[in-house]
Amino acid sequence: MRKLKNNELNRISVKAFKAVSKTPLIVILDNIRSLNNIGSVFRTSDAFLIEKIYLCGITAVPPNKDIHRTALGATESVAWEYVADTLSLIQKLKEANIKVLAIEQVENSTKLDAFQPKKGETYAIVMGNEVKGVQQEVVNAADLCIEIPQLGTKHSLNISVTTGIVLWDLFQKMQ
Repeated sequence: MRKLKNNELNRISVKAFKAVSKTPLIVILDNIRSLNNIGSVFRTSDAFLIEKIYLCGITAVPPNKDIHRTALGATESVAWEYVADTLSLIQKLKEANIKVLAIEQVENSTKLDAFQPKKGETYAIVMGNEVKGVQQEVVNAADLCIEIPQLGTKHSLNISVTTGIVLWDLFQKMQ
């Protein structure tokens, strides 16, 4: 096997990315502290043709050199918007018939491997703060809470890792 060079990867341009049909997924970053995590979410969202990222609360916004360091230009390709209040955003999305999924460990959560997205639906996943997780009021407003099954001692994944797992799983199921 030979490792491919960057020019052999058939990457699309930013202009083509903006024009191509997107995966019906939206990412909501609710009070994310780490600029590296924010950049990683942009990069992962680019990989899976995510519709849009909403940056809420204390979540920093581009342009920012620390976000750019991990996003590697994905802040230019993926549509994004800052909204101060996560709850008002969720209400607006629900009014537009977008299903809101809080990614959190809660009572009676649905395990990610058991969740099956419905064809024709758009979903917004809410990713919470690195320490406190998704705010309880946001959990209450969500249509469903999804949890990644974990077997180790920590029962905790980094938000950028969690986002990658969830987006990959939903992307595959939606194909």
